[in-house]
Amino acid sequence: MKHILVPIDFSKQAKAAAKVAAKIAKQTNADIFLLHMLEMPQGVIDAMSGQDTSTPASLLFMKKVHERFNELKASDFFKGITVRESVQFHKTFDGVIEESKKQNIDLIVMGSSGASGIKEIIVGSNTEKVVRHSDVPVLVVKEGYSDFEINKIVFASNFDEDCKSKFQNVIDFANVFDAKLHLVYINTPHDFKSTKKVSTTISNFIADFDVRDYDTYIYNETSIEKGILSYANELNADLIALNTHGRSGLSSFFNSSVGQDLANHALKPIITFKL
Repeated sequence: MKHILVPIDFSKQAKAAAKVAAKIAKQTNADIFLLHMLEMPQGVIDAMSGQDTSTPASLLFMKKVHERFNELKASDFFKGITVRESVQFHKTFDGVIEESKKQNIDLIVMGSSGASGIKEIIVGSNTEKVVRHSDVPVLVVKEGYSDFEINKIVFASNFDEDCKSKFQNVIDFANVFDAKLHLVYINTPHDFKSTKKVSTTISNFIADFDVRDYDTYIYNETSIEKGILSYANELNADLIALNTHGRSGLSSFFNSSVGQDLANHALKPIITFKL
């Protein structure tokens, strides 16, 4: 992991994401790329479509943004890290995806706001769109969460063959923090499988990989999303790792009816790996 992108709007949530990104950067010797999507009236953006930043309005906006960048970059948590910055005149989602490709980004760290932050991911916000379309892992950090001591990672999966393509990325991330992987299959009434069948599926899945420290668990619950969050809470996990499909983002794991369970896990980060 060499390059980490953090979308910045200078909110508390974004600063929490920047702090987490800094901790990861120090452990991996990575640099950090701070990206701000400049929000201006559509007419101003249209006038600047050629990246002409010489208009009075654009000069004022740019000056204010760079002042805030300099203040953020002076933070103690960035000491010893190479930090670059960029201001783009895109919609947030488009800009994050485009810059992640242009800068050869290995990880995107995004902030969101508590319980509503997970709700954002569900209902189609910029965060959810990035999760859905990003080809690199996306780490979502909730407001108020800045500690990033990762010892227990829950990897929730159905352990199908198509999940193998990105599982090495999950292992590599766990190895960075010398964390234990807890592999969990959520058994639901809608798609119930015998313990023997699930155990065989997980064993066959894991046989193709060299995992330092892990255990497996089959958790029975009425829905996948409730099972993931209940298991993570019981384990007191530090991070939930999920595979996502581009067509559905996180919608296959979360839906808006799971209010309290989602709120209980609001301050824990989630990392997604697109299949």
